[in-house]
Amino acid sequence: MPLTIISLLKQVPLPSEMRMGDDGLMDRTKAKSIINIDCQFALEAGLQLKKNYPDAKMIVCSMGPASFGTSLRKAIAMGFDEAYLLSDRKLGGSDTFATGLALSTLLKHLGYTKDSKEPFIVFAGRQTSDGDTAHVPSQVAENLGIPQATFVERIKPDGKENIVARRIIEGGYQELDLPMPCVISMTPTGIPPRKPTLYGAIKARNAEITTLGVDDIGLGTEKIGLGGSPTIVAAVVNIESDRPPVMMAEGLNETEIVDAFIAGFKKGGNVLHKEEKAEKEAGAASGFPEKDMRNGARGILTWAEIANGDIARPSLEILTPARHLADQLGNDTKIATALIGKDVAHLADKLFEHGVDEVVLVEDDRLEEYMVLPFSGIIAQIIGERKPEIALFGATTAGRELAPRIAVKTGSGVTADCTGLKIGEYANKKEKALIKPILFSRRPTYGDSKLATILGFVCPQISTARAGTFEVPKPQSGRKGRLSTFAPVLNDADFKVKILKTLRGEGGLQSLFDADIIVSGGRGATSDNLALVRQLADALKKQGVKAEWACSRVVVDEGVAEYARQIGQTGKTVRPKVYVSIGISGAIQHIAGIKESGKIVAIDHNPKASIFRHADFGIVGEYEDVVPELIDRVEKGFTFGIGKEKVNVLM
Repeated sequence: MPLTIISLLKQVPLPSEMRMGDDGLMDRTKAKSIINIDCQFALEAGLQLKKNYPDAKMIVCSMGPASFGTSLRKAIAMGFDEAYLLSDRKLGGSDTFATGLALSTLLKHLGYTKDSKEPFIVFAGRQTSDGDTAHVPSQVAENLGIPQATFVERIKPDGKENIVARRIIEGGYQELDLPMPCVISMTPTGIPPRKPTLYGAIKARNAEITTLGVDDIGLGTEKIGLGGSPTIVAAVVNIESDRPPVMMAEGLNETEIVDAFIAGFKKGGNVLHKEEKAEKEAGAASGFPEKDMRNGARGILTWAEIANGDIARPSLEILTPARHLADQLGNDTKIATALIGKDVAHLADKLFEHGVDEVVLVEDDRLEEYMVLPFSGIIAQIIGERKPEIALFGATTAGRELAPRIAVKTGSGVTADCTGLKIGEYANKKEKALIKPILFSRRPTYGDSKLATILGFVCPQISTARAGTFEVPKPQSGRKGRLSTFAPVLNDADFKVKILKTLRGEGGLQSLFDADIIVSGGRGATSDNLALVRQLADALKKQGVKAEWACSRVVVDEGVAEYARQIGQTGKTVRPKVYVSIGISGAIQHIAGIKESGKIVAIDHNPKASIFRHADFGIVGEYEDVVPELIDRVEKGFTFGIGKEKVNVLM
C-alpha cells in the first residue's frame, strides 16, 4: 500500500536559557535549541511504522525561523526523505490556533487532504516543552477534517488499512482503531528516538530543505501572527515561593538526620516573613473608553466528563471557578453544563447540587464512551446555539484534546492547564479601548518559574483547568436547575474511529485527591522502581492515615508508573496536608502541582536541588539510606502529625 508518513517537528529553546524581556514576555532569541522531546518520539514512531510499509515516503515539516533547519536536517539524518519549513515573519506571535491553521494549510498545499486518494498519517509530539498545551495536534486534525488520537504510547497497523493506537487515559489506557488519514500525537513513553547514522548525517548535509512562506501556500494573514491570533500572552511574571525558608535536618548519619527532621517537624518549621505586593490590573488607569467584545455572547458552558459511570472529579472542580466567574460577571450570569452519553440523565441532579443552573442533555446509544469526533461536534453545536461567553473544560486527557478541536470549530482561542481564572479588563493601546469584561486565564509555562496570563478575544473564551487545582464545590442537597435536551446533528463519519478496549481503574486518581499524605518519587527513587516510596505510603496506611503514592513526570515517561499518578503541570494538582517528595529535583512544572500542600517534605541526595527552595523541611541523603529510616519511624508511630500520633518515637 502506498503511504506517506508525515512528522510535525518543533525546535524549542532550552528552558534553563530562557530569559524575560523588558516587555515582560519571554525572550528566546539567545537560547540554545533542541528538537522538542515529544517530537523526537513522534519521529521514531514514524520510522518504526515504515518497517511495515517499506515503500512509504517519509516527510518532516516544521514552522519557524530559518534556524529550525538544523532540526529538520537531524530528522533527515534519522531516516526521513523530505523536509519542509514554513518560515515567514508574518507568522510571528502566532498562538496555537494560528499555528494549527498554518501547519494544516502547509499539508494541504503539499497535497495531503481528507480527500487524498493515497493514505497518509501525521505524527506529532504530544506537546512542546515551551508551551505544554497539547493543542496543535488536535487543531491540525480539525483543520484537515480527519480523525485523531492523542496521548498515544504505541501504534501498530491492524493488518488492513487502519492504525491501532494505545492512548493514555486517567487510570488506565484505551485502544483505538483509526482509519487513515489521521493525526497521532505521541507521548515520550514509546520507543526512544534513534541516533543518526553516519550515512544519514552525510545525506542530511547535502539534503535540500524546501522553505515556503505564507504566500506560497495560499494562506491569508487574517488568522495568523500576533494580530490574527484569537489569544495573546498579556504578561509573564516570576513565580515566587510563598513558603518560609526550608528547615534542613542535620546529623552525623541517616538515623540522626531522620530524628532531627522529626524533631523539627514537631516544632512546626520556620516562619514566613514576606511583604505583600498589590497586583497590577492590565487595564488600570488607561483612560480609554470601555468596549464589550462579546457581541451578545453570555453565560458559561462546561462539559461533564463521565468515567466509570459517574461525573469525573475534574468536571466538578471547574464548577468552582465557573461560579466565581459568574459572580464577577453579574447580571444573573448562568452556568450551563453539557451532559453527553448513554442513559446519563440521572447525573443531572449531581450537577445541579454542585452549582449548575442548566444541564444540556444529549443522549444517544452511540455516545456511551467519549470520542473526540462526535463530542467536539456536539459541543460546537451547543455553543453555536447558546453562544456562551466562556467555555471551561477539565484538563484531562479528554479535555486537552477536545477543547482545542472545539476552538477550531468555533474560531476561538484556548488556554491550557489553567491554575487561575478571573474576570478583568485589558487596555488595547492599538484600538485605544478598554476591553471589559475579559477572561484572565493564568497558567505556569516555559518550564521555568513563570506564570503567563492569556487573554482571548473571540467568544467563547475557552480554557482548561488542571485537575486538582480547584476544590469541588460543596454540594447543596436538593438544589434544582433546568434540564434541557439537545438534539445534535450526527453523521456516520463522526464514528469512524472505533474503541477496541478501555481499561480504566482508580489507578490512584481519586485517592490522590483525598489523601492526607502523599509520598511521591522522582528519578532519584527509580533504582527499585519506587518500591521504598510505596512501602512508606503503605506504612502510613497501616497507621490509619489516608496516604497514597505518586510520582513526577519523568517517572511516567520512563514507564515506571502510570500517568494517573503523575503530579505536576501536565499531571494533577494536589493539596494534601503533607507532601513527601523523594528524589524529585523540583522543576517548576512539578512545583505547580504541589504548591497548595499544607507541608512539603523534600528528600534528595543533592543539597542544591531546586525542591529545597519550595519545601518546608529538607533531608539530604541517599534514597536507599534515608527512606528505610523514615519507614521505621512510621512503623513506630510517627505519622507527620496526622491522626493520633504516638509521641515517643525518637530513638
